[in-house]
Amino acid sequence: MDEKKLPLTSHLQELRKRLILSFIAVGVGFFLCYALKEFLFDILAAPLLSMIPKGGTLIFTSVAEAFFTYMKVSFIAGIILTSPFILYQIWAFVAPGLYQKEKKYVVPFILVGSLFFAMGVLFGYFVAIPVGFKFLLGYATDFIKPMPSMKEYLSFSIKFLLAFGLVFEFPVVLVLLSKIGVVNAKTLARQRKYAILLIFIFAAIMTPPDFISQVLTALPMIGLYELSIQLSKIFGKKSATVPSEGDIPKVETPASS
Repeated sequence: MDEKKLPLTSHLQELRKRLILSFIAVGVGFFLCYALKEFLFDILAAPLLSMIPKGGTLIFTSVAEAFFTYMKVSFIAGIILTSPFILYQIWAFVAPGLYQKEKKYVVPFILVGSLFFAMGVLFGYFVAIPVGFKFLLGYATDFIKPMPSMKEYLSFSIKFLLAFGLVFEFPVVLVLLSKIGVVNAKTLARQRKYAILLIFIFAAIMTPPDFISQVLTALPMIGLYELSIQLSKIFGKKSATVPSEGDIPKVETPASS
């Protein structure tokens, strides 16, 4: 940590600088992604379109819906594209206030956290969304045809993918907490039943209101919780060894005369 304390105005100026750079990066990413808006939306809609009956398609129900949907897709894609630069700006802002020991852990956890988030998004895209859509579209009949709108699908899919991305952050957060001594493997194992209950509540809130989607969200979280327990045993903060009674040297007091 830098021993020289900077005034509040200097911190605010540094924060302003980092925010401006981040906003500029997101703006550049937005315009680059807007040039590929149809391609990006086609990728996002691929799991649904593969499940819709032959001849089915997405629709928009208001004049500006398609325009704003493409804008949102481009904005989200722009944030994802520039996320390494944004993370660096965050790091550059907080790094001067960290000890050297703390800096050693922050970068690996950011990298591993980004990797796990990407794994969660990919799991949601290739596994959970197709299964969930297959279940939901199973209610279609000869008289009831699925005609999802672009706006509704974008909201649904982004929420779903974000939920799985956050779910896969479980081990990273818990290992970080165990590394700094907030929790440990024994505590996590002892609180397993409460964690499973909270996991199912989280799954019910973050996913569509069907049993299949909720189970698909909860089961990976339970597996990741168990993984967190094992990783906490390996990487968690080691508690100091308390000497036993036999190891404590006895001090003899001089006999009173």
